[in-house]
Amino acid sequence: MLKTINPLLTGELLAILADMGHGDEIVIVDANFPAAALAQRRIQLPASSATDTLAAILELLPLDDFVDVPTAAMAAPEARPDLYTEFDTLLARAEGRPIDIELIDRFAFYDRTRQAYAVVATGERRLYGNLILKKGVLRS
Repeated sequence: MLKTINPLLTGELLAILADMGHGDEIVIVDANFPAAALAQRRIQLPASSATDTLAAILELLPLDDFVDVPTAAMAAPEARPDLYTEFDTLLARAEGRPIDIELIDRFAFYDRTRQAYAVVATGERRLYGNLILKKGVLRS
């Protein structure tokens, strides 16, 4: 345990967040997502929810402000899942402003996941608990 570091941020996850460069993407996925098949680098947090994982990552990861929409989620067939409202709240709190979430087709989401720097596989049981984050820069 370290002071002020969320315990969900394991050494492996901290190293990945530090090694990522501007524009690299990290994907937070739910328990139903085929992370093992798609991830270049996979971190497993099976006891964590997608929202707790997102909150922990956003404590350290700046989102890309060089792009209009630095996040993406899988479009649900019926309506926008309630879980996305929780994502909205966490993103806005971390960035100090509203952050749009681009809704993309399931297979486009899979394609972006294959290209992502890393995938964090959570134990999230709510459907569509999947979110892509594009890393930004720290300004001096």
